[in-house]
Amino acid sequence: MKIKSDRQIFFKNLPHQLKSFIYRKDLTKLLPLYNSKWNPHIYGQHYQHHFAPLRTKKLKILEIGVGGYDDPLSGGDSLRMWKTYFPNSMIYGLDIVDKSSLEEERIKIFQGSQVDEVLLKKLVSETGKLDIIIDDGSHRNDHVIQTFKILFPQLNDGGIYVVEDTHTSYIPSYENWSKFCNDPSPPHWAEYGGSLDLYDSKTMINFFKRLVDCLSHQEFIHPGYTPNYFDQHIVAIHFYRNQVFIHKGDNTAPGNAVKDNVLRPEFLQEIGIKSMEELGLDFSQIDDPTKYLNKR
Repeated sequence: MKIKSDRQIFFKNLPHQLKSFIYRKDLTKLLPLYNSKWNPHIYGQHYQHHFAPLRTKKLKILEIGVGGYDDPLSGGDSLRMWKTYFPNSMIYGLDIVDKSSLEEERIKIFQGSQVDEVLLKKLVSETGKLDIIIDDGSHRNDHVIQTFKILFPQLNDGGIYVVEDTHTSYIPSYENWSKFCNDPSPPHWAEYGGSLDLYDSKTMINFFKRLVDCLSHQEFIHPGYTPNYFDQHIVAIHFYRNQVFIHKGDNTAPGNAVKDNVLRPEFLQEIGIKSMEELGLDFSQIDDPTKYLNKR
């Protein structure tokens, strides 16, 4: 009976395995084969665009969120998909639930919270610095921001940090959920911590919008400004529907009209002055996004 069962499983999985092999180089077709992503057709095209040049390289890839919710035997589709697409890479997963039963060759899974800084640093000490990080975890705004602050420095230059499901930026926390529900635990959406205010700095989407300015920190006219880590290491940010891609590299090249955040002397001479002080400008304070604290 067991042989018959194994044969049934083999033939049941065969179409999926064949399609995975055929589409192994194309995430626009590979993603829909796996039950792991919201709207795989939208996500797939952007993943293909950013990941195709890296596909055959030997990388270390971490995905936060293994899937399958509280079932320790369920999930892992996304990790298996990355394993198929990146044939020479090691795939790591992190989940709050113990999903170690889903491990296989080139897939290793850690258990813990995505905002446990001690755990995350221990994870990286075991894996080594990472090349791709994908946050498909809790989708809580405070979690996403805190995780990025901890893990972006653990990304190699040339690496890519991806945040999925940024739509939770627009779903506010709802503390009165218990008035309408008998369940002792709140629904996930009630704890996302988004906002109806499109300019709320506490949402993940506005946090990443703030990081756009880091790309041009050399052009700030702000005497005494000290570049932060994100200023010096973010080289590109791409926004898509419910996805953000942040590329890491060296962003320390000098500015154009500005040097050390002061207008170059030749520009000052054009208006007949020798120093910025003569302009009498009032420089507003610039926040440091590396020290972002999500307080409500």
